[in-house]
Amino acid sequence: LAAHLSLSLAECPGTGSAQAGRAAACQGCPNQGLCAAGAAGPDPAEAAELRARLRAVRHTVLVLSGKGGVGKSTFSALLAHGLAADETKQVALLDIDICGPSIPKMMGLEGEQVHQSGSGWSPVYVEENLGVMSVGFLLSSPDDAVIWRGPKKNGLIKQFLRDVDWGEVDYLIVDTPPGTSDEHLSIVQYLSATHIDGAVIVTTPQEVSLQDVRKEINFCRKVKLPIIGVVENMSGFVCPKCKNESQIFPPTTGGAEKMCQNLSVSLLGKVPLDPQIGNSCDRGQSFLAEAPESPATLSYRNIIQRIQEYCEQQHLQEEKIM
Repeated sequence: LAAHLSLSLAECPGTGSAQAGRAAACQGCPNQGLCAAGAAGPDPAEAAELRARLRAVRHTVLVLSGKGGVGKSTFSALLAHGLAADETKQVALLDIDICGPSIPKMMGLEGEQVHQSGSGWSPVYVEENLGVMSVGFLLSSPDDAVIWRGPKKNGLIKQFLRDVDWGEVDYLIVDTPPGTSDEHLSIVQYLSATHIDGAVIVTTPQEVSLQDVRKEINFCRKVKLPIIGVVENMSGFVCPKCKNESQIFPPTTGGAEKMCQNLSVSLLGKVPLDPQIGNSCDRGQSFLAEAPESPATLSYRNIIQRIQEYCEQQHLQEEKIM
């Protein structure tokens, strides 16, 4: 059984494949029937609803990580802050980490609640041009545990996309939980009705993290999700006094740079450790604004610029096709 399961996982054709549910590797998979019936994505009516709600969203970027604790939510929050620093851009941050929603605290919105209007749920705004939605806004206490099975999680993700009044948005950033499971499949399948620019994958330098990131890259390729690139977080520590750099998490197998070369994926940049990043997140403030000259801030700004350039290039290519 273990050998069969290993073979099935390795050779899964992916939900978007013509062989989905029909390949030899699909035998015994609990989702075989859904894939074979073409039910892996939203039905036509759902797809139409999602297109109508998200038609004014120009760019959508998913932030993924194979392993927890690599700073994915921190990156999502700072990416949103960095993009919203341009007051001409409207930015939305959607937190689909259902069991561990940390975005409300990082964005300084803990204790806020979702309000409903005639046009749907209203995002909670950090600034006029930066709105946030998270399951954390639906809990009576930040200490409440969300003990849900997959279908209920998937239903809430669909609600966030379909029922939130996002309005006109230049960038929709989606913060996901670690792994390659229900939430990831759901967000990719629901957004397939509209458009996804791609995914940014966050890792740390050590092999134990890179192992899981390779799985995440494989997941993206299986579901035909474009990969914008990889960010190596906690990449060394620059002493604020002597300016010397130390490797807190030594890249024993070459780090993200070597992995990206081997897998033909772009390395967007390396962000050094800075204790003030965690301090700023705990207080719900933007580290980029509080430490504008930090090496970490300079790295973040370079990465954000590269993501913007990628999204604009994608937009131009789509316009040419149309």
